[in-house]
Amino acid sequence: MISTTTLLLFLGTTLALFLSPGPNMAFVLSHAVAMGPHGGLAVALGIGIADVVLTVLTATGVAGLVAAWPPSFDLLRFGGAAYLLRMAWNAWRHPGQLKVTQAGAQSLVQVCRRSALNSLLNPKALLFFLVFLPQFVEPSATPVGVQLALLGGILTLASVVFHGLLGLVGGRLAQAMSQRLAQHPTLAQTQGRVLAAVLAALAFRLLLTQRPTTI
Repeated sequence: MISTTTLLLFLGTTLALFLSPGPNMAFVLSHAVAMGPHGGLAVALGIGIADVVLTVLTATGVAGLVAAWPPSFDLLRFGGAAYLLRMAWNAWRHPGQLKVTQAGAQSLVQVCRRSALNSLLNPKALLFFLVFLPQFVEPSATPVGVQLALLGGILTLASVVFHGLLGLVGGRLAQAMSQRLAQHPTLAQTQGRVLAAVLAALAFRLLLTQRPTTI
């Protein structure tokens, strides 16, 4: 099995990566502000679901096969950007639909699904798993696939906990402002516009991502 030293190093590196501002953090906070703590938790769960899928793909070697086909990077990139732009357009057209007090179960399921798709349609997430996890695999009797699955599981759990806490904090702050938002409809509209802007920025960031020459 993987040594304790390697696991601690893996956890420390993972935490440092989580603390660096990135698209997942922006996605969590924007939905937590728009929909409250439950919205942030739904995004965190969606990210976790995507991480499980990416872990399975990496451990079984499927991710390597996909990444080895150069057009797959562009297909994922353009698909992910188009999906984010569609969400941005909907948030811009209907800013009043995302209110802290109206985050129903159905909408939360949709947010979770969107979050998972956002991660799965990001080719950088796939490349991250392919490059990051193997660095902590040890040459031992344990099969490489098992070690990759274990590391991916730890990463997924840590991701859900971190992003879940981030969503709770952001959502609580949004709830504290909800009464003020109710008294000022223009602020509620601005809230939806900000979410649309964040989604659009993530889409353009994805479009500008360059295809790597090596994996």
